[in-house]
Amino acid sequence: MTQITLDTHVSDIVTQLPQSTDLFRKLRIDFCCGGKIALKDAAEARNLGPEEVFNQVKALENKREQRESMHPASFGDRTLVSYIQEKYHDELREELPAIAPYVTRVARVHGDSNPHLLRIEEIYKELRDELLAHTEDEDENVFPLILEFLKNPTTELKEQIKPHVLELEEEHENAGRLLNELREITNDFTPPADACGTYRTVYARLEQLEKDTFDHVHLENNVLFDRVREYL
Repeated sequence: MTQITLDTHVSDIVTQLPQSTDLFRKLRIDFCCGGKIALKDAAEARNLGPEEVFNQVKALENKREQRESMHPASFGDRTLVSYIQEKYHDELREELPAIAPYVTRVARVHGDSNPHLLRIEEIYKELRDELLAHTEDEDENVFPLILEFLKNPTTELKEQIKPHVLELEEEHENAGRLLNELREITNDFTPPADACGTYRTVYARLEQLEKDTFDHVHLENNVLFDRVREYL
C-alpha cells in the first residue's frame, strides 16, 4: 500500500482509503472529475490548510490500521462483544447511511445505460435495512443474553438462546447471498475503464463493506457463537 503524502493525488487517496470521500465531500474537494491533483494543491484551491487536511486524512488511515492490527479471537467474552460492537456495529451505522448518496447518484445518472446499477441500488437498500435491524437486535437483546449465558450457562438460558443463535446465523447467510450477488454483477467490484470517480467510489466502498461484513460474520459465527455452542 502506497504511503499517502501531501503530493498524493486526491483520486489515489480515495482509491486507497474509500472512506475519505466523506471528508472530501464535506470539505468540497473534488475527488471525482478533478481528482487528478495533489492533496496539497486541492486543499489550497479551497483555501484550506494543506497540513490540516492531510492530518484528517491520516487520522482516517490510522483508525483503519488500528482496527486491522487487533486479534479479537483471543479476547474474553465481554471484550469480544464490545469489539464487535465498536468495530463492526458502530461502523455499519456510520458507513451504511454514508454510502447511500453515492449509490443513488450512480444509479440515477448511469442506470439507463447500465441496468445492473439499478439492481445494485436494490441490493444495497435491502442489505442496509437488514444489517441495521440485525445489529440493533444483537446489541439490545442477543448479546446481553449471550454474556449472561456464558457467565452462567443454565438450562433456562440455554433454551432462550438457541433460537436466537440459529436466527442470527440465517440472517448472516442472507447477507452473504446479497454480497455474493453484488460481487457477481460488479465483475468483482471492477468498474468500467471510463467510470467516473463517484462510480468508482461506489464499487470501492461496497467491496470494503463486503470485506468488513465477512470478517464480522466470521467473528460472530466462528468465535462468539462457538463459545455458546460449547454449552448447547
